[in-house]
Amino acid sequence: MRPRQVIPGRSYFITRRCTQRQFLLRPDDKVNQAIKYCLAEAAARFGITVLWFIALSNHTHYAVHDPHGVYPAFMAHFHKMTAKALNAKWGRFENLWSSGEPSVVELVGPRDLFDKMIYSLANALHQHLVARAHLWPGVSSLVAQLLDKTERIRRPHWFFAKDGSMPEWVELRFGRPPGFEHLSHEEWAEKIRKAIAGEEEKAAEQRKATGMPVLGVRAIKAQSPFDTPATREKRFGLKPRVACRNKWARVAALRRNKEFEAAYRAAFERRRRGDVDVVFPYGTYQLRVLGLVRVAPPGRRRDAAGAEPPVQVEPPVQVEPPVQVEPPVQVEPPVQVEPPVQVEPPVRVEPPVRVEPPPA
Repeated sequence: MRPRQVIPGRSYFITRRCTQRQFLLRPDDKVNQAIKYCLAEAAARFGITVLWFIALSNHTHYAVHDPHGVYPAFMAHFHKMTAKALNAKWGRFENLWSSGEPSVVELVGPRDLFDKMIYSLANALHQHLVARAHLWPGVSSLVAQLLDKTERIRRPHWFFAKDGSMPEWVELRFGRPPGFEHLSHEEWAEKIRKAIAGEEEKAAEQRKATGMPVLGVRAIKAQSPFDTPATREKRFGLKPRVACRNKWARVAALRRNKEFEAAYRAAFERRRRGDVDVVFPYGTYQLRVLGLVRVAPPGRRRDAAGAEPPVQVEPPVQVEPPVQVEPPVQVEPPVQVEPPVQVEPPVRVEPPVRVEPPPA
């Protein structure tokens, strides 16, 4: 798996589908409650700003702004708690999400953020599931974004313990993507409405040309959560890590990622050979969180050979494993053999002497 640089202040577009493409996120009141509760609780726990969110029947699209460089922990917690709750709801075990790695794409500029947001919120239109984006019966941030609304969600009593550590109430509010702060709420909402209306018109024209009907809310809710789409999934395609319409900004982002990967692999190879003082490049996440390596501070560059000024970070303590001492071998005492019993030979009995009778 390729290393990924995780630093504060970036925005990411995240997609994850259910195992075997099953409809395990099929909308109903309990499913919607569980998803929104787990999303809001995870965002509050890790200080993440959720920019938009939609849950289709078998996959999710959402974006986050990560001010603290902790989005992997947020994502893992949100996906874990959602899977546990929905497995309990459907009476199933095993993994709810696909075993494949989630798609995480860095969104570089405001235009990239806006394009992905409209793509996500109009996803049900692209599949001709509903005729209007706001009619999607599952979790969608569209209406909350248009109304600038904060929603309070109660803890699902049918799964979480009453006296557990999860809060009884959480608040879910969607932030505005970076780069659009200068717009008033009315201007921002109108920009979203126009873009969504354009997607609705495109979907309607496509249905008119092909004769494809709209599935509709009633049919969506009637589907079995264990069903799968009739279409086949495209596989073995590109897995981008950066989305950017600006050519030179995209080139710069890809070069930055390439330099990080080269520095990371050089440091990893030195660490593998036993160099505990090697400094990993800034943005190294998992090994740093586990306390296994030292990481360069922001703004420092290091070459592939590992040249880097010393950083005042305590290395992890190396604990020697205890020496395994073999227990002494238990020697069985020799078996005491009884001497053979001495048998007396039989007594030889002389035959009686024949006595001749006296002569007459």
